Amino acid sequence: MKRVQLEELTTKEFEAAGFKAAIVPIGSCESHGDHMPFGTDAIASHALAVRIAEQLEQTVVLPPNYLGMSGHYRHKPMCVTVSADTHIRIIRDVLESLHHWGIERVLLLNGHDGNIPSAEIGARDIKIAHPEMSIAAIDWWVILNQMLPKDTFEVWSGWGHAGEVETSLGLTLFPELMNMAEARGQVPTVDPFVKEIWLFEEITAYGASGAPRRGTVEKGEKIVAAVLDYMIPYMQRFEQRGLVYDPQDEPIR
Repeated sequence: MKRVQLEELTTKEFEAAGFKAAIVPIGSCESHGDHMPFGTDAIASHALAVRIAEQLEQTVVLPPNYLGMSGHYRHKPMCVTVSADTHIRIIRDVLESLHHWGIERVLLLNGHDGNIPSAEIGARDIKIAHPEMSIAAIDWWVILNQMLPKDTFEVWSGWGHAGEVETSLGLTLFPELMNMAEARGQVPTVDPFVKEIWLFEEITAYGASGAPRRGTVEKGEKIVAAVLDYMIPYMQRFEQRGLVYDPQDEPIR
């Protein structure tokens, strides 16, 4: 299998590859209960990014960013967080670096909820500064509602921090780091539409929410397949032509 991870390439290999696009995996370092590693979000997004890029022609994967905005997860050791302002600057600086070296098609592949606002702000700032760039961002889990049957997950639609979905993904992508004997979570009552601003200790007494004990390798394989089935065709188009919207005049009656 060809190498697509930037940290593993030499200068000569990088130049010979002629990369047109890059995937930037972003995550966090925070408690994921007693059954998953601190780096879950970054490990998962990086592993998915590599699997996607291996099916493409000219896309490189950056090293995962393990430091995200995790202030709301300082409920248990060990959380290492940066501020939202710092994370915005990180996103800007990474995108500026890619732009400098001629890579102007960039996907931010996010694995952590706290990064969503800062990633979007940083990306929009760079798009304004460099309109010629094609920049996209996705939180990998948003794909699942559209790509998997509604009955795939058993509790709370699989959601939660280190819950059924994330635990299943861990069992598939990094089983050697999982300890299911310690898995436990709680399901909070939250509004399905209003964005409620919580601290994690308010929604669970554990390091995990949702139902991690319901996580399985089989579900994890379905999650990986769903993400790849959606993102590989998207990135094939993205790699070849960037973002082209082709706006048309509204139909005349």
